[in-house]
Formats: sequence, C-alpha cells, structure tokens
Amino acid sequence: MTSVHVASERPYDVFIEAGCAARLPELCAGASRIAIIHPDVLSDRVAKLAADLPAPTEVVTVRVPNGEPAKSSGVLVDCWNTLLEAGFTRNDVVVGFGGGATTDLAGFVAATLLRGVRYVAMPTTVLAMVDAAVGGKTGINVPAGKNLVGAFWEPAGVLCDLDTLGDLPEAEVSSGLAEVAKAGFCQDPRILDLIEQDAADARDVTSVRFAEIVRRAIEYKAGVVSVDLREATSTAGSVGREGLNYGHTLAHAIEAHHHFSWRHGDAVSVGMVFMAEVSRRLLGLDPETVRRHRDVLMSLGLPTTYDGADFGELRAIMGRDKKARGATLRLIGLPRIGQVELIEAPDERVLEESFESLRP
Repeated sequence: MTSVHVASERPYDVFIEAGCAARLPELCAGASRIAIIHPDVLSDRVAKLAADLPAPTEVVTVRVPNGEPAKSSGVLVDCWNTLLEAGFTRNDVVVGFGGGATTDLAGFVAATLLRGVRYVAMPTTVLAMVDAAVGGKTGINVPAGKNLVGAFWEPAGVLCDLDTLGDLPEAEVSSGLAEVAKAGFCQDPRILDLIEQDAADARDVTSVRFAEIVRRAIEYKAGVVSVDLREATSTAGSVGREGLNYGHTLAHAIEAHHHFSWRHGDAVSVGMVFMAEVSRRLLGLDPETVRRHRDVLMSLGLPTTYDGADFGELRAIMGRDKKARGATLRLIGLPRIGQVELIEAPDERVLEESFESLRP
C-alpha cells in the first residue's frame, strides 16, 4: 500500500490507495465511540462505513452542511453539543469524512473537544487529500476572512481512498489539482512534466499518472510540515511552512470577497498567476515560467484570469491575512521553479500592476 510518513510533532501516516478506508478500524482501536462528521451528500456512504466498524463500538454520525458553510461557529457548537450529549470521552475518536471544509471542521472539533481527542481524516476530494487533510491545520471561517480561527491538531492517520473520487465532478478534480500544480512549481518539477505530457490523463482519477502526482504533492507537503508544523521558521532567507501559501493570499481574499462561492483551487490558480507576475517584477522570475503557470493551469481546467473585483477591495482583505505581521504584508514568491522566497512589504505599485495582468 502506498503511504507517506509525516514525521512532525505527532507522527502519522497518509495512506493513498483505492480501498484504504478499510484501515479505519485500526486507527480507531480502543475507542468506545466514533463520531463521523460528514456532509449531507455523503450520508449513504457513511452508513456503509459505520456498518463496517466492529461491535461494540458506538458510532455517532454528525451531518453538517456541504462545503464552506460547514466551517462556521454555529456548526462547530452544534458538533460539540452532539458529541458531549452522546457521552464522548478523551478515549474516543472523531472522524472527518468529506471534502476540505469537512476535514477542517472535524479536525477543529477534535482539537477543542475536551481539550483534544483523537482525530482521523478521511478526505473524499482531491483538494482535501493533497491539502486540507494533511498538515494538522484545522479551523473555521469568520466574517473577517477564511480560516482565521483554528488550531494545529495532527490526525492519528489520513486515509486517502482513491475509490471515493470516482463520481467527483470534473470541476472539483481540477480544483484539487491546483494544489498539486503548486507543489510542482514550489518544489517538484516532475509533477509539471507529468501534467504537460498528458493533462487529460493527469485529470483522470483512475489513472496511474493521477495517483503519482497526488502522491508527490502529499510528499511535498509532508516534508514541509514535518520540519515546521506551526509556521514558525520563515525568514527572508529561509521559508518554512509559509511556502505552502504560494498564491494563497490573493486566493483567500477572492474567496472571502465572493462569500466563499469560488472553489478554493480556482482561487489558488488565479493567485499563483498573480504571484508569478509579482515574482517576475520583484524576484527576477523568467517570463517563460510565468507563461508556464498559465499553460499548466489552463490544461487542468483552471482559471488564469480574474475581473471579479477591484484590487483595492481585495487588498484590504489581504491585509487581514493570518500570515501578515502587524501592518506588513507577507507574500510567498518564486524566484525559480523549486525555490520559494518570502516577500515582505512588497511595493504596492507592483501588486497593482501584477493584478491588472490578470484581466481577461
């Protein structure tokens, strides 16, 4: 079975293979109760998952809204109350079964309930597999922005069962592949090569190529978070976990401006093109690599242009980004493929020019 080890504060494994959901009982060993937090659209799958768990384990299923609406304070409180009323103890397990919004929420429930209970992530989208479910970041959204309230809470294990992706809409597959492409630009150019060789095959969730680029993206993130779980090590000359945020500052602003109606990967795609333009102006990124951003992302069915808001509106939201320090904006740039660099207090004119280059 394919797996990636995450050697951070509380080491765990990410399993990446069709059928690996069968490992759930071993990750929940010793628990009296297992809560499966899931979106309504996955209710049928959850019933089967619960039926396969060994007796006498008590299974509590908790339905939450689909997508980003699940990541709210109201839903969080409902989850706490449901589990406490069910008699949950610190010996029990919370399972997040769904997309990135569900695993973010479920992880935060586990991190905060009784000051921390065991957590298992079972992502069912490409985006959740390569991003949200790996790395220990959990949280919810608030009106001021995305993921501004949360906690670092590593799972006991992550089960990326590729069988769950079979009926995923093409647009959702593409959204997840934005984070895969990011891993290619930031560290592993082999990912870019594999996409460019056959983008259609790379988008086929049953292909060997798809499984390889997903594994490589998870390996990239696992390596980064293993040495910098809490985004504590970045300086101008050395970038730690913050490097994972390439393209994300503008992306999060776009998501917040549109009330989270944009897919995360679509926003990240636009954000990476923006940061490639910023990097060309400030870090000397070559024009060919800027064009390569657009070509690779378009081949994956992702947007590379944007005209949904004025820059001033988005810039105000970017200033509230959790990576900012005081009034100082911090961005992750790309001087060359495979290397990221921290940009602090970038020239505002450069930001505006780079944003204008996104216009269709």
